[in-house]
Amino acid sequence: MPRRPTGWTLALGIALPVEAATTLALPAALAAAVDATLGHRPGPGAFVRLALVLGVAAAANATAAAAGPACSAEATAALRGRLVRHLLTLGPGGRLRHGPPPGDLAARLLGSAGDAGGRLPAVLGAATALLTSAGAIVGLGLLSPWLALAFFAGVVPGVVLIRLFLREAGPVFARYQEVQADLAARLSGALTGLRSIHAAGAEQREAARVLAPLPELAAAGRALWAAQRRTAWQATLLIAVVEVAVLATAGALLADGALAPGTPSPGTLAPGALAAAAGWAALGAGLFEQVEALVAVAHARAGQARTDELLAVRPAEPGLAALPVGGYGEVVLRGVVVRDGDRVLLGPLDLTIPGGRTVALVGRSGSGKSLLAALPGRLLDPDEGAVLIDGVPVDALAPSELRHAVGYAFARPALVGRTVRDALAGAGPAEAAAARADGFLQRLPRGWDTPLDELRLSGGELQRLGLARLLARPARVVVLDDATSGLDLATEYQVSEALDRATLGRTRLVVAHRAGVAARADLVAWLDAGRLRALAPHTTLLADPDYRAALSDTALQTASA
Repeated sequence: MPRRPTGWTLALGIALPVEAATTLALPAALAAAVDATLGHRPGPGAFVRLALVLGVAAAANATAAAAGPACSAEATAALRGRLVRHLLTLGPGGRLRHGPPPGDLAARLLGSAGDAGGRLPAVLGAATALLTSAGAIVGLGLLSPWLALAFFAGVVPGVVLIRLFLREAGPVFARYQEVQADLAARLSGALTGLRSIHAAGAEQREAARVLAPLPELAAAGRALWAAQRRTAWQATLLIAVVEVAVLATAGALLADGALAPGTPSPGTLAPGALAAAAGWAALGAGLFEQVEALVAVAHARAGQARTDELLAVRPAEPGLAALPVGGYGEVVLRGVVVRDGDRVLLGPLDLTIPGGRTVALVGRSGSGKSLLAALPGRLLDPDEGAVLIDGVPVDALAPSELRHAVGYAFARPALVGRTVRDALAGAGPAEAAAARADGFLQRLPRGWDTPLDELRLSGGELQRLGLARLLARPARVVVLDDATSGLDLATEYQVSEALDRATLGRTRLVVAHRAGVAARADLVAWLDAGRLRALAPHTTLLADPDYRAALSDTALQTASA
């Protein structure tokens, strides 16, 4: 949907044409003033007109100077808001999973959107320059057709010059932004793993990896600078040739008395006409020196192309189905495969999780536990296969139905809203007490009304808030993705007991690293390298040393050695 024009957009749309009109009128007004000064057309009218043109031109120029940046800022803010809403609408289910990495998305959101936001002022500026030049040519033609012909001698090479610059600069700008995005993605990844990098003493190697795109970035920058430099000197040379040709023609016409229309007697020289010809020639040739404006247009086009790529990614069509009444939350995975490019991360996988049962997902790091846990709530869509809840494919469910059916708690839950009360999304004192969050909530400066930006929470406290939020939802399927990893053993046991009572009769998927968590589950789904190695009770699997090795309990491993 196109954005409605704002006050600054309208101001810019009015100021630029007015500025162009007064700029075009200025040579004629100046010519009249020169003739009046020399006595060819006596009277104060010429000076009044000149003052009026200058005043209106100054006002239009000031308005355009203020409206241009404001218009760019408004457009940038609107585009960034649109991109954020679009990305949130796409969700994590897989539409962008094979697309740009987070660093690239951030670069497009911050850099490319800013470039694209300046597109309207850049295009209006370039169009105004074009119209001003066209008007100047008309002015030359009114003085004498020979002047217009002299000017047109430089139009064709000028147009070719502009087209060549745009054709060369557009891809260079696009490549420059792509390399910038690659650099941002590498830096984002390095910041995420900063502690591991320092622990391994790999700062220099990681710095080299992050900065590897710099030579290509420099090459793109030099190519752009070379294109600007080449176009600038060619335009400067062309302008000089055109102006000399027009002024030489005007001088010859003036000497012959053919450039004095409207003078008191035929053949009388009008020096003002020469001034008008010089002014219009300069304005007409100004089109060829709009390298800066052309750079802004090329930059904006490249930024718009990168943002349009994201906006072109359409969200999955929402389903309309509802879950059957009285279902117990049976989760079925049929032929599920999750890929990263050509590499299979999970599957092929067939798994049935009985309704109302607790299944622990156990496996070494990278075995696919979190990938599997993300499937029931469509936090991730499989590349192949189907996921069903109570016999209904999750991609056929209405979004509201799916949100009510599946609840999540994570190792690092995100708190959304303005205050703690907003972030807990309906959880009350009972849920906070069950999650053992009531104690530190009472110690907060403003309790439940403490703004989120004033919170300084440990990982365990943050997890307890996420669990309290989960307990407020009557979901059929409850997914705990490492949601108690930040709790000490005593608190974890207390919270687990409360969760067992609160979610009794619901299906639970628990990403487990500790033997105690797996032991409390009805079944364990043991994952190995993305495949289901076994589905059995914890006590049955304990006999396998590979299974014991997949658990993080040092005491268990020592006791079994």
